[in-house]
Amino acid sequence: GGAAALLLLGEAVQLPFTARVRTVRRRYGLVTQGWAGWAVDVLRGLLLGLGLALPAAWGLYALTAWSPHRWWLPAAGAAAALTVALSFLFPLVVEPLFNRFTPMPDGPLRTALLDLAEQDAVAVREVLVADASRRTTALNAYVSGLGATRRIVAYDTLLATAEPREVELVVAHELGHVKHRDVLTGTALGALGAAAAVCLLGLLLGLPPLLSAAGAADAADPRSLPLLAACGTLLGALSGPLQCAVSRRVEARADRHALDLTRDPEQFVAMQRRLAVANVADVDPPRALQLLFGTHPSAARRIAAARSWRG
Repeated sequence: GGAAALLLLGEAVQLPFTARVRTVRRRYGLVTQGWAGWAVDVLRGLLLGLGLALPAAWGLYALTAWSPHRWWLPAAGAAAALTVALSFLFPLVVEPLFNRFTPMPDGPLRTALLDLAEQDAVAVREVLVADASRRTTALNAYVSGLGATRRIVAYDTLLATAEPREVELVVAHELGHVKHRDVLTGTALGALGAAAAVCLLGLLLGLPPLLSAAGAADAADPRSLPLLAACGTLLGALSGPLQCAVSRRVEARADRHALDLTRDPEQFVAMQRRLAVANVADVDPPRALQLLFGTHPSAARRIAAARSWRG
């Protein structure tokens, strides 16, 4: 009950802000979905969060009841295992809740993409098209999943707007993630990070001043739940800039891979310009914002890197 209340309270607090962001994005032509569809998506996300948070809270307090002082040892292992499981299942279970995916139809573009993958010695299991246009006009593509669930996904907005060669460059970037095992590495790092976070939570929940402030006798006391949530949120916020820094390096490496594979910096620059304009991106954001929140190099830096590669 406490876990559900915290999740619902968090959703209620942030809902006006997400609605405001959506209003601004709609003003710039980035949103195609109606408010009713958006509300359904919010409800889906909330139910998904409850489906994950409630069993996790139950399992966590079962462990604290088993050992109020050593619960974090098995919990760290469970958090790592859950991270790996979610990375494997996300494309199969979560993504279809929000988008429909269809195989890219046969044609010159699909053939070119498969040839590109073969040239890169990457076994592509699936190339799918996501129906992103029913929500947004933004352009994107990505790679997700592990092993049998690995797939490259392109937004239908990208296929409808970009030149075929630009689509090839976007996919070449995604092939770079596969080639360098970025999903596997990211999953491993995420599992280690989740385990480390649980260990830190175990340390924090063992501090008498914090427990006293929460009105809890020990970690097994359900009244420690708000303290646990607060500490977890704080750790997540503090780790955010580090995660963004790692992500920027990974994305820059994938850009270099795309350039090495296609040897077409002019089209790479054209593709970056198209993405920046279509997504209404800040092409050169303030350094502080980029360090705190930027998961990709800025468009200006990506274009500069392509010109440097050409040189």
